[in-house]
Amino acid sequence: MLQTLFRQTLPLWIVLLCASAVPAAPISTPENMAERVRACTACHGEQGRAAPDGYYPRLAGKPAGYLYHQLLNFAEGRRRYGSMAQLVQPLSDDYLLRMAQHFASLDIPYPAPSREAPRISPQDLERGRQLAVHGNPARQLPACTACHGAALMGTEPNVPALLGLPLDYLTAQLGAWQTGERRAHAPDCMAAIVRRMTPGDIISVASWLSMQPVPAAAHARTLQQGLVLDDSLRCGSAPELNPQPHKKGQP
Repeated sequence: MLQTLFRQTLPLWIVLLCASAVPAAPISTPENMAERVRACTACHGEQGRAAPDGYYPRLAGKPAGYLYHQLLNFAEGRRRYGSMAQLVQPLSDDYLLRMAQHFASLDIPYPAPSREAPRISPQDLERGRQLAVHGNPARQLPACTACHGAALMGTEPNVPALLGLPLDYLTAQLGAWQTGERRAHAPDCMAAIVRRMTPGDIISVASWLSMQPVPAAAHARTLQQGLVLDDSLRCGSAPELNPQPHKKGQP
């Protein structure tokens, strides 16, 4: 009986042994970067258009320097989100830069802003517009346009657009700057600025920005040549914003 059982099971053992001896087929890595970043677009939407839930922002068309610095910030702990950290920490800096350049190269139309009724009063909405466009020098609050461009569509190479982002994302990120959950390379200009804002300022600015349509054919622009910014705008991750020192003999 044992001999019969042995004869019946022997062919199966031979098959398993032979199968284990055959080397597994190598896993091919797609050369197309669009295929390689599917882990990103699973949350950030097809081609990095943004997710409909309002919390995963648009990646497409943002300046490559900005995207690269954000990937580094997640990898190095300046921004805290477990899924992002786990995704980018194993990757080399060179590969992170290539990912950033891929998304920066995408020119995809923006959706129309939300048609929902504003959650704040017209007076608070106007306050948001004033802060975004003109700032408040008495409170050392620069206008958003000073760094993010007159069209608020970002400036090359490191400053992102503020238009085309949903209200929930804008308020969450400004709040994260204020509490220290989000940080950047020192000197951290955004942290310094947002800490001077009240909760009402944040809601007003974010609400106004979220309601603005994105200009046609809008792209990040080079920062205005010769523009001298206040010392409060020194930015470690956007050195082009740093005030240029006056030459000897100049006022």
